[in-house]
Amino acid sequence: MLHETLPNGDARAADHHPLPNSETSYGLVARSLSEALGSFLLILAGLGVSILNPQGGMAPGLAFGIALIAAIIAFGHVSGGHFNPAITLGSAIAGRTRWVSVLPYVVAQVIGGLAAAGLFWLIFSSHPQQLQTTQLFSNVANGFADHSALQFPLSSAFLMEVTAAALLTAVVLAATGRLVNRTVAPFAIGLAYAALLTLLLPITNGSINPARSTAAAAFSEGWALEQLWLFWAAPLLGALIAGLTFRSVDFAGRGTDGKTEADDETVAVHDADGAPAPALPGSPAPARTAPIAPGVAEATAQRPAAARQDNDPARDDARDFFDSGTEAGDNSEDDAGTDNRPAKQG
Repeated sequence: MLHETLPNGDARAADHHPLPNSETSYGLVARSLSEALGSFLLILAGLGVSILNPQGGMAPGLAFGIALIAAIIAFGHVSGGHFNPAITLGSAIAGRTRWVSVLPYVVAQVIGGLAAAGLFWLIFSSHPQQLQTTQLFSNVANGFADHSALQFPLSSAFLMEVTAAALLTAVVLAATGRLVNRTVAPFAIGLAYAALLTLLLPITNGSINPARSTAAAAFSEGWALEQLWLFWAAPLLGALIAGLTFRSVDFAGRGTDGKTEADDETVAVHDADGAPAPALPGSPAPARTAPIAPGVAEATAQRPAAARQDNDPARDDARDFFDSGTEAGDNSEDDAGTDNRPAKQG
């Protein structure tokens, strides 16, 4: 779940992504194919362990988690490594993924999952003992009420799937933030996925991923398709909640001029008298600056305002893209028209 970079050269948006410029380096077809391959690997390993080795040494939830780690490491540099329609939706709402990529990603994820389940169907159908293929898939399909391992009703299943999807999306968005070590993001995401699936196994047989639920339901008994709507609605709702939360927190950290709190830390440390400005409680000590000689200060004050403008091009490069970019130009034009030089004598 390493996110693709937004366009328009937004350096601040790129900081959120462990693999910047993935969207400009790879086309939409390549990225969608990467999502399909990652989903194929994830669902092949997860459903395979769940169907063929349910009482073995590895729990199904752990198998899904390990497969997700491997898929993110292998294909995340191309597409961002979602492999889950809920994660794609949450990432888009949070501003980490372009909306134009959402539908192709979701279609690719579902196709990858169906291909993995279809492969198992072919293998089971050709078995000499004529295995009950439909029943095998029904055992791992997601369900509630009579089809829940512990008979949990629809309301409980819905609530738990929403909560788990919101938590997983939050882990993805937080682990791929610009202030964390993103090299461990695949492991954080995969382990969180494994833990949440293990929690959901007795309630819904563990979904969180609509592509996984669709893949199992397509080859199961009729009840699985009838209850499939919940395993789309609940994860998408949970991702919506997490995405909106991260989006609101991101904008709450910006001032009215579009700058973040980190940008506001570079404030003046001297007041008009040249004395150090008082520090707020709990704030770091202000930087020490050398005093300005009186003659230099008077000469600076007498120069035209246009001459005092900072022409450093790095200032414009560091401007947040939420800024309108007009304030500096307007002020410079007004100041340039003001001549503070004394009138020429005689």
